[in-house]
Amino acid sequence: EINFIDLGIISSIGIQNIKVIKKPIISFFSTGDELTPIGKKLRQGQIYDSNRYLLHGLLSELPVVIKDMGVVKDDRSKLKERFINASKKSDFIITTGGVSVGEADYVRDILSVVGKINFWQISIKPGRPLAFGKIKSSYFFGLPGNPVSTVITFQLFVIPAIEKMLNKIVKKNLFINAITKSRLLKKKGRIEYQRAKLIKSNGIYFVETTGLQGSNILTSLANANCYIRLS
Repeated sequence: EINFIDLGIISSIGIQNIKVIKKPIISFFSTGDELTPIGKKLRQGQIYDSNRYLLHGLLSELPVVIKDMGVVKDDRSKLKERFINASKKSDFIITTGGVSVGEADYVRDILSVVGKINFWQISIKPGRPLAFGKIKSSYFFGLPGNPVSTVITFQLFVIPAIEKMLNKIVKKNLFINAITKSRLLKKKGRIEYQRAKLIKSNGIYFVETTGLQGSNILTSLANANCYIRLS
């Protein structure tokens, strides 16, 4: 970003106009009949919409313009209208929920009508029901509804895409070989990311998981400083 010092240097050498990269506009919303705004009483079968706050926090760390478009119920016409409206004023559209195989998971189907799907579902855990595509000139990421899956897929896929649009060097993940203090299990044919804590003792790295690894357990992220990548 250009700060006041940069402006002073540029003007001191007589440059009047410079080319800059505009901050991308990111619109996001949650989908699902079960979602309830914070402050309202939960009814049977409902949960609070935490994913929008997660996404706002993650996006706030990036040089982007954020547009929170709220919650959309599982209604095809309303979802279609929200997608079209978002595509008119956004460089990226991000949703959470609605990309699984359930009866009311409409996001993927609607995307195939108003835009196009480049891929849907990836062989990772958590985060398998990830969708990516395009609506007019807007790129689209359909992130899973479980909060841990939302965070991990955002970090692995959305951040590099935004950095690419900003013409920044995409940061590579730092990999460290460590001795595990936890018993680890995984299925064949997919990559798994387990939330973990890395420590260094006498020059040796040790790592252990932060407890239960369910994709709905945010405390596993709160206590973690790394991921264990099982491939």
